[in-house]
Amino acid sequence: MSDLFSVADVSAARGPLRKMDIAPGDAQTPAQYTLRAGEQRIGLNAHLGASLRLVHTGAIHCVHCGRATRKSFAQGYCYPCFKSLAQCDTCIVKPETCHYHAGTCREPTWGEQHCFQPHVVYLANSSGLKVGITRKTQLPTRWLDQGAIQALPILEVDNRLQSGLVETLFKQVVGDRTNWRTMLKGDVAPLDLPAERDRLLAALDQELAALKRRIGEQAIGTLAATPVDLHYPVLEFPVKVVSHNFDKSPEVSGRLMGLKGQYLIFDTGVINLRKFGGYEVEVAIE
Repeated sequence: MSDLFSVADVSAARGPLRKMDIAPGDAQTPAQYTLRAGEQRIGLNAHLGASLRLVHTGAIHCVHCGRATRKSFAQGYCYPCFKSLAQCDTCIVKPETCHYHAGTCREPTWGEQHCFQPHVVYLANSSGLKVGITRKTQLPTRWLDQGAIQALPILEVDNRLQSGLVETLFKQVVGDRTNWRTMLKGDVAPLDLPAERDRLLAALDQELAALKRRIGEQAIGTLAATPVDLHYPVLEFPVKVVSHNFDKSPEVSGRLMGLKGQYLIFDTGVINLRKFGGYEVEVAIE
């Protein structure tokens, strides 16, 4: 099945949502977006300016086990999976609280595969300067999902726990969150990320040295990376950001004006598709 549906194919598309696939682009060719509804794939870039309608059927299926659920937890999981999966545990949001070493990891094998691999601490500019962490293999996907316009890897560590410990230090002097409304308005000013990196590393020199003594001198490596610029397919940014929500209204429609982060930007408002993972929708493009 083709990744890019014709209009006739799209009008019949139906399935549970997953977060959009985003392929990086460049200054001439912006990131390429693919909407996923069940097994079907819809290339969205070619439909900018077209009328797009998403209708939630009322059904929700867990993104992990597929069972029907009346309510979605943690962006798409049923309650049993939310309570049992390591990927839904608190330590995923706060990696500095990792408890694998205590023998209480929900899924030790999953943790070994996903958490015990190189992680990167980075600076990004999504709605202003922020610090973040991700698996090394998730770059630049993580930045695109956040709607960052610039990003710069600054440190590399051996595992997720260590990345959380480093990020905790950085959060003393820089935020770790994106203001999604600001990000979607498209008026974020570019930053000198190398200068910000040098400033923050200097400010945290003693704290980072103490952490190295605690977890190992070789555990934290400084990266000599260059900034990455990220570009998105947007015809027009909203002046006022109005958010659509399938839990309040089953139909979201309008002209597709842009794609940034995991958001669809309509002329009627915006919707974060990642928030509604597992929601079964019918899709139509005219």
